[in-house]
Amino acid sequence: MEALLYVPLKDNTVQCNLCSHRCVIKNNRRGICGVRENKDGHLESLVYDKVIASHIDPIEKKPLYHFLPGTLAYSIGTVGCNLQCRFCQNADIAQMPNDNNGRIVGNALTPEYIVDGAIKGNCKSIAYTYNEPTVFFELALATAKLAHVKNIKNVFVSNGYMTAEALEMVSPFLDAANVDLKSFSDGFYKKMCGARLVPVLETLKKMKALDIFVEVTTLLIPGLNDDPDELKQLSSFIANELGAETPWHVSRFHPTYKLTDRSPTPVESLRMARGIGINAGLKYVYTGNVPGENSENTFCYSCATTLIDRRGFRVSENKINDNKCPDCGAVIHGVGL
Repeated sequence: MEALLYVPLKDNTVQCNLCSHRCVIKNNRRGICGVRENKDGHLESLVYDKVIASHIDPIEKKPLYHFLPGTLAYSIGTVGCNLQCRFCQNADIAQMPNDNNGRIVGNALTPEYIVDGAIKGNCKSIAYTYNEPTVFFELALATAKLAHVKNIKNVFVSNGYMTAEALEMVSPFLDAANVDLKSFSDGFYKKMCGARLVPVLETLKKMKALDIFVEVTTLLIPGLNDDPDELKQLSSFIANELGAETPWHVSRFHPTYKLTDRSPTPVESLRMARGIGINAGLKYVYTGNVPGENSENTFCYSCATTLIDRRGFRVSENKINDNKCPDCGAVIHGVGL
């Protein structure tokens, strides 16, 4: 299928304007993502009908804790990614084209099939996840438009490296996003992800301006992005630029892909980061990938009452009534609480 958001240049070369790399792609070559190919001056999506994963998940698994808690999301993804993170948690699919000589695999699922699957599965939302949804933008956009008509919400689980043009195009149909803010260091982004920091910050601010509900996730990697001063800058950015009501998930790293020389994140580091976030004024800070930590629960920022009790990705109790704490009446921010 012909790709969106590209412009032809001289000599059958094209420029892709879907993500912040803005790749200039020669004829018969692909962009950094590995799934958009220049064919005689026309940019083609190689994954429009190639869904490699489709599952019904709790929305909490995205993770989204303040968007329709306790509901199900129909989750889809393709191969390919516009970042090349050395610690990629889904490298087997996200990095497949770049690691396997351009290999593209997946099942032919139409937007109609995906939306129908969400309805049959009693899902309140469709999550575009597993890999970066920006790289399968054409499929995500077509599906989101259909879902919107059926009153099914749309959620991106994203690295935030899309262009403003892409975000503006999908924003009328995009209800929520969890964005990885991997670090507050441009050097980290360049060395560990093959990207830059500023475009991610701009995406986050633009999502808020477009009234897309946002939660932020940071995978805490020992010795790489867990410096307390950096975490203070990161959490201050969330509080000051996105709003203190923006949930922040600090997740535990486990050695994987090309980053196996690091140990798993100490639980104390997660607790330290959570404390930094709370001190920065954030109302909702969670730790992830650590079963048994009660900081996966939602607490009232005003009176500390446990409002949503979670067991893993399952909500066992939700005391919030009309977006308010039942004990003190504080407004609890989110959608469908």
